[in-house]
Amino acid sequence: MAWFRAAASGLARAAVRKKLAKASYSTRRTWTAPSYGRAFHSTVRKSQAQVAPVPHPVPLSRLTDSFLNGTSSVYLEELQRAWEADPSSVDESWDNFFRNFVGQAATSPGISGQTIQESMRLLLLVRAYQVNGHMKAKLDPLGLEEREIPVDLDPALYGFTDADLDREFFLGVWRMAGFLSENRPVQTLRTILNKLERAYCGTIGYEYMHIANRDQCNWLRDKIETVNPRGYSQQRREVILDRLIWSTEFENFLATKWTAAKRFGLEGGETLIPGMKEMFDRSADLGVESIVIGMSHRGRLNVLGNVVRKPLRQIFSEFSGGTKPVDEVGLYTGTGDVKYHLGTSYDRPTRGGKRIHLSLVANPSHLEAVDPVVLGKTRAKQYYSNDVDRTKNMAVLIHGDGSFAGQGVVYETLHLSALPNYSTGGTIHIVVNNQVAFTTDPRSGRSSQYCTDVAKALNAPIFHVNGDDVEAVVHVFELAAEWRQKFHSDVVVDYVCYRRFGHNEIDEPSFTQPKMYQVIRNHPRAMDIYEKQLIEYGQLTKEDVSAIHQKVNSILNEEFISSKDYVPKRRDWLSAYWSGFKSPEQLSRIRNTGVKPEILKNVGKAITTLPETFKPHRAVKKIFEQRAQMIETGEGIDWAVGEALAFATLLVEGNHVRLSGQDVERGTFSHRHAVLHDQETGEQYCPLDHLTTNQDEEMFTVSNSSLSEFGVLGFELGYSMENPNSLILWEAQFGDFANGAQVMFDQFLSSGESKWLRQTGLVVLLPHGYDGQGPEHSSARLERFLQMSDDNPFLIPEMDPTLRKQIQECNWQVVNVTTPANYFHVLRRQIHREFRKPLIVMSPKNLLRHKDCKSNLSEFDDVQGHPGFDKQGTRFKRLIKDQNDHSLLEEGIRRLVLCSGKVYYELDEERKKVGAKDIAICRVEQLCPFPYDLIQRELKRYPKPMNMGGYPYITPRLTTAMKALGRGGYEDIKYVGRAPSAATATGFYQVHVQEQTELVQKAMQPEPIKFP
Repeated sequence: MAWFRAAASGLARAAVRKKLAKASYSTRRTWTAPSYGRAFHSTVRKSQAQVAPVPHPVPLSRLTDSFLNGTSSVYLEELQRAWEADPSSVDESWDNFFRNFVGQAATSPGISGQTIQESMRLLLLVRAYQVNGHMKAKLDPLGLEEREIPVDLDPALYGFTDADLDREFFLGVWRMAGFLSENRPVQTLRTILNKLERAYCGTIGYEYMHIANRDQCNWLRDKIETVNPRGYSQQRREVILDRLIWSTEFENFLATKWTAAKRFGLEGGETLIPGMKEMFDRSADLGVESIVIGMSHRGRLNVLGNVVRKPLRQIFSEFSGGTKPVDEVGLYTGTGDVKYHLGTSYDRPTRGGKRIHLSLVANPSHLEAVDPVVLGKTRAKQYYSNDVDRTKNMAVLIHGDGSFAGQGVVYETLHLSALPNYSTGGTIHIVVNNQVAFTTDPRSGRSSQYCTDVAKALNAPIFHVNGDDVEAVVHVFELAAEWRQKFHSDVVVDYVCYRRFGHNEIDEPSFTQPKMYQVIRNHPRAMDIYEKQLIEYGQLTKEDVSAIHQKVNSILNEEFISSKDYVPKRRDWLSAYWSGFKSPEQLSRIRNTGVKPEILKNVGKAITTLPETFKPHRAVKKIFEQRAQMIETGEGIDWAVGEALAFATLLVEGNHVRLSGQDVERGTFSHRHAVLHDQETGEQYCPLDHLTTNQDEEMFTVSNSSLSEFGVLGFELGYSMENPNSLILWEAQFGDFANGAQVMFDQFLSSGESKWLRQTGLVVLLPHGYDGQGPEHSSARLERFLQMSDDNPFLIPEMDPTLRKQIQECNWQVVNVTTPANYFHVLRRQIHREFRKPLIVMSPKNLLRHKDCKSNLSEFDDVQGHPGFDKQGTRFKRLIKDQNDHSLLEEGIRRLVLCSGKVYYELDEERKKVGAKDIAICRVEQLCPFPYDLIQRELKRYPKPMNMGGYPYITPRLTTAMKALGRGGYEDIKYVGRAPSAATATGFYQVHVQEQTELVQKAMQPEPIKFP
């Protein structure tokens, strides 16, 4: 029973290759890439001791591999012997194989000479095509790169010769889809090979055999191996051509009218547009109602105009410089952004007669940074539309080949796809593969064979397609939509095209890719190829094609003429959910954030009560008993209870609350305990899920995230942009870990409203404080957030409470809060106003359990006369004045100390220790925007300010406030703190203690402070 025939020699292989070359689907070698020899993996590996010819009970118990995974000849022979001895000793699929083969061989004289080994080898050849056929596919439109055809696609490797091509072979009917399940189990080798070549080695390459799920593989095999998967009617082909002409002529028109403008055109990849439009049409037919799109600059204008249907006159107006909208109340202006970064949203009709909503999310130049934002926005749409099956709202991400392989946020985003509180039911990823990244060749830009290999970690199918074959493009784009709706998981389309010009239109690509661009200059456009093909097939005439061109160019010219008089209407920054919210140009009144005492008591009881049958950890049980006591007595409310009360009161008011980040359920510092675990059953219980009867379990979401900052923060940012009636929070494990998401802070959170007119009320919690934990766990880099603030340090804005728009006109808020009650109010303030603004919180660490960091329940309510109630009512205090009772004008105070955060408690303790009653300490709770009115109030009260904290940001603003009152200037401000340092903190605890002691003692010293 030899596995290979003697005829499997070099001459035999050459003969078969020659014969196959004459077949209808002979191969053309493309692409240069290492030939990866990929062995078929078995579920169970066989040791040498198991090669005995007679099976024994122990080895037989391990011979349970599916026949789909069988690989070696020795292994197959051993399986056959085992089956002959005992059919039940092998896997059911092998039992079916041997039974079918024996039965078929007995009744089919034409294959009587076929051995079981031949049939097995043929199945392995089929599997080789399914696994590695993509390596032989004709994917490169330019035909530049050559790669070796994998040896396991050579029939001679399996012992087949030229003489076998017209022999009939039995394949059987297995538990496998595709042509192997046809009603013709007997086929010639030539027919089988032609089918394999047509299915796997044409202009589409399929990678799906890495997927472990048999049903998914079978579904794809049915789609891939069918005889005529792309039998488009004449009418359908006319639609495809029309869309391709629109895509091509749009780029031509822009190139003609604005020859020197950067537009990052789609020339060389024009078939992307008909592919996307057909994908969206198919998605709508399958139940999708809304699609959120994220993409970088390449082809963005074409997608905006032809796919999303942004008015062409508006696009042309932006090319001509555009005009800021004027004379409209409440209209955003902002700084604006380049035209290929802007987003938009429109409803568009589909070919099937339905309507689908398309949103293209605005993005910066940082490639792939928009990916998690799109997923977060999609997840939010699913929540607000009650799309529990995640079939009505879908995300589509369009990537570049270099960035998909090179940017780490791609994997961070992919990694979210199956996580319970981050899944969106599958994302369609389209990689616009220009085969060059700016000027870098693929061999320098990635280590993997394909730019899409990272997606294999997700078991996502990957479809490689030649961008010059528009019907192949349409087919795989539709297939991707069907996969997503069927299996609710990610799918990747590697759209292999080229870039006719440089990275932008004024770039010279021949400097670095001379051979490629020599070919490109003579390469026909995809539109020309398809037009010629349809004319040759007799499906269209030249006159028909010319009529389409005339129609398209006529509309483009009409829109261009109209663009000269185009006046922007009210910007589309407000979706339906945002109706009634104010832009920075509109005054928003300040609202109180106190809550009725009875509501506080009721929700307080709900969040501190556990089911009788629930058995928490004894330490956690004690914590909740203490919390219940806090609510009962109304005293000693700590940080965690203050936060929980803010969440609970917002929830009962009908707002959605979502908190995510690393370890947020328990809290990094074991303080939150939002989710409890039964110590006997492991069952989980979340008190905030049980505030009202039949509460939606997702209305309050607290979720431990993956160990990612960039991706998860981006996700929450996107989530927060969908609906203003939600408090969305992201918490860093430690504040300094936020720099892993620096792109999100720089490009989106701090500047997104100014650039793209999109508001967000996202809250970022950054644990911060110098506690002696070393350089990496002390500072949340407060100075960076203050540096990125856009309030003018030399101009005091309107501060009258009835006219104040200071926060509306600032890019974000930065606070360093020192009491649970003030934390409660700053969170509620995010919702109880008519606009949204990001909030950066320097959240505490040691204050979580500090004996003095407590609040009374009366500071949370709205009762006049209670401690939190001031002239306007109960609300967040931007500055907390000195706690000693002082008059409006103090004469006996020799020093005013302005501080921020937990250092207040250390200063106050030192003040009590030395009896320095002539020193006043004020806490600046909101650093940005700067509370000029409250600072000036304190300056009027105290004659000589001499010390402060938060130096680089505060100093010029404090100077401005002092000068306005005639109370001195910069030279009167003295700094007490640590000296400049490259690291944020010392790594030695003893040094930290010494620094902190010197700091508080210097602030309290009776002698004048010398600085610098």
